[in-house]
Amino acid sequence: MASLGDIGLSAAINLLSAFAFLLAFAILRIQPINDRVYFPKWYLKGLRSSPLNAGAFVSKFVNLDFKSYVKFLNWMPAALQMPEPELIDHAGLDSAVYLRIYLLGLKIFVPIAILAFAVMVPVNWTNSTLERSNLTYSSIDKLSISNIPLGSNRFWTHLVMAYVFTFWTCYILKREYQIVATMRLHFLASQRRRPDQFTVLVRNVPPDPDESVSELVEHFFLVNHPDHYLTHQVVYNAKKLSSLVAKKKKKQNWLDYYQIKYSRNQSVRPTKKTGFLGLCGTKVDAIDFYTTEIEKLSKEIELEREKVMQTSKSVMPAAFVSFRTRWGAAVCAQTQQTRNPTIWLTEWAPEPRDVYWDNMAIPYVSLTIRRLIILVAFFFLTFFFMIPIAFVQSLANIEGIEKAAPFLKGFIEIKFIKSLIQGFLPGIALKLFLIFLPTILMIMSKFEGFISLSGLERRAATRYYIFQFVNVFLGSIITGTAFQQLDKFIHQSANEIPKTIGVSIPMKATFFITYIMVDGWAGCAGEILRLKPLIFFHLKNFFLVKTEKDREEAMDPGTIGFNTGEPQIQLYFLLGLVYAVVTPFLLPYIIVFFGFAYVVYRHQIINVYNQEYESAAAFWPDVHGRIVFALVISQLLLMGLLSTKEAANSTPLLIVLPILTIWFHIFCKGRYEPAFIRHPLQEAMMKDTLERAREPNFNLKEFLQSAYIHPVFKGDDDDESDASDGWEQEPVVVQTKRQSRRNTPLPSKHSGSLSPSSHSLHES
Repeated sequence: MASLGDIGLSAAINLLSAFAFLLAFAILRIQPINDRVYFPKWYLKGLRSSPLNAGAFVSKFVNLDFKSYVKFLNWMPAALQMPEPELIDHAGLDSAVYLRIYLLGLKIFVPIAILAFAVMVPVNWTNSTLERSNLTYSSIDKLSISNIPLGSNRFWTHLVMAYVFTFWTCYILKREYQIVATMRLHFLASQRRRPDQFTVLVRNVPPDPDESVSELVEHFFLVNHPDHYLTHQVVYNAKKLSSLVAKKKKKQNWLDYYQIKYSRNQSVRPTKKTGFLGLCGTKVDAIDFYTTEIEKLSKEIELEREKVMQTSKSVMPAAFVSFRTRWGAAVCAQTQQTRNPTIWLTEWAPEPRDVYWDNMAIPYVSLTIRRLIILVAFFFLTFFFMIPIAFVQSLANIEGIEKAAPFLKGFIEIKFIKSLIQGFLPGIALKLFLIFLPTILMIMSKFEGFISLSGLERRAATRYYIFQFVNVFLGSIITGTAFQQLDKFIHQSANEIPKTIGVSIPMKATFFITYIMVDGWAGCAGEILRLKPLIFFHLKNFFLVKTEKDREEAMDPGTIGFNTGEPQIQLYFLLGLVYAVVTPFLLPYIIVFFGFAYVVYRHQIINVYNQEYESAAAFWPDVHGRIVFALVISQLLLMGLLSTKEAANSTPLLIVLPILTIWFHIFCKGRYEPAFIRHPLQEAMMKDTLERAREPNFNLKEFLQSAYIHPVFKGDDDDESDASDGWEQEPVVVQTKRQSRRNTPLPSKHSGSLSPSSHSLHES
């Protein structure tokens, strides 16, 4: 087993690796040629210009200011200088609150580590249990609970510390939940006017033989929200139109490229071949070819647009409904609209940037079936994922390759090649799968039908965390594949499961310390280096960039990646809470990770990442819930471990801890979670009243006119005006076209006269 010296050597190697990454980053970031890679956010905001456009030729590519090389770590204090309110204005509340997850880790684990090293490490170290045994042990084991003799009264120390750590963690979690909830409410109250504050998404609009979806929506909201309804936009199934628009955009980019090329050298008209990838086929004039192609696509787009706008089958039973006030939108979004709870379903509309338009075309009735399918698929993915990996690995060995390709036998038997295959290929299959795992989970979330990017990322994050819990945490503690673990758990009683896992935990401390250093420390250093975006940017710039628009797209600042980043952080919370009582020596490595990651990601959020949407920290309940889950797991595993140590007097007292922790979670859920799923009417009314006083003549209808139009209708000015026809104009009091019930007091604009009957309300 590893000794403290081995761990120290491993730590030194990883620290040197991290330092090498940081040194490379410090040099690369100040080179003018890399400016768009390391500061893309400022370019997108229009606050930074390319240094390649000024100065001497050499200085355009290489930084000749040698003083800047001496101050290679000045990015660290610079990353910490921006105050949080300014950071929220600069990057949004989502980014600022995401950083608070790292601070939360420091707030929880720094005091726990100090207390653990002051109290528990001496208690563990001053025993000689392992020395007197015949077991193979390491220096780390002497610092852990493994060094306490069976039935010792010293286990009371671990019991008391488990209570102290739990109460401290719950206190910090409650305080942080309260702070983030307040930040969210303040952000929503103080931010400028946004379309989603006035808009509700209504789904599962029931079919009607006499009225279109648009007429039906207008009619329903005129009746049931007569004083607050303003306008609506029906949802179209525009997948084919989206494909055509994307194709036209690509062709337009090529046309721009050839026109720029011709403008630089007008003596020769640019040409291209019409065959596969431009490598074969008839040679034609490139400008004329793409001009013709674009004209042809424009006509197809116009025909498809007319088809979408005029065909009832293209209109989904859903609409974005906007109100005159935030208060009216809040009432609608948070109430049941009819006595039938399965129709006219309302929810807050995502902000326009957050809408995932491809899923808006999925019928609401199919969502339950889709989610059931994905639930089953995810179960098999989690517990059977080693089967395809094992199959690939079976091919990635000497015998497998020789059997599949006998003609390579002589080449494979070369000593160097044989060593390479045996040492490299078997592991690469698993690595490749884990690289593609986030993409697989995101595809699953899209299939489920979530209509917002934030919803997609939160669901993918939940699945990623579960996968890591089963296959990284449990899979590393218990030998065998996840399926073998599942089989083992099924065939033993429930109270034996914590014992099975708990006994193995102290023995795996060394592995997880190494994991934290490699995945956490070196991973953060690799993140700030941005090696992959750097290489891709220069490759695209050299081979693919044809226009200035191409150069902007090649910059690709990326986003935080909540669907992968947050579950990874949660794994460290889990490890820290599980090992806090068992092997406190692991805690400093966790603390170094949280501190280093906080500085790195603060820098990235300020200078690099460009968040695609703003959910006002709607993800925080998930963060809180996963830490509480980790806390409960740590308590159950400690209970199982102590039950094998003949600590009969102290172990039963641990049963109270999970109960108290679950009660705490229920309390926080009831007290703070409503701020993340509902909007207080009082806050909405205050904001509405203030805005009416400040801007009494503001044209809200014009402000909302094009907010929720499908992006394919926004390509050109004329496109937008066509699509805006879907937004109903100011309601006019006219009769409904419905033949079945002519008893509605507020009529539709699509018929000719007032309703003859107004004694009862329309019922749906």
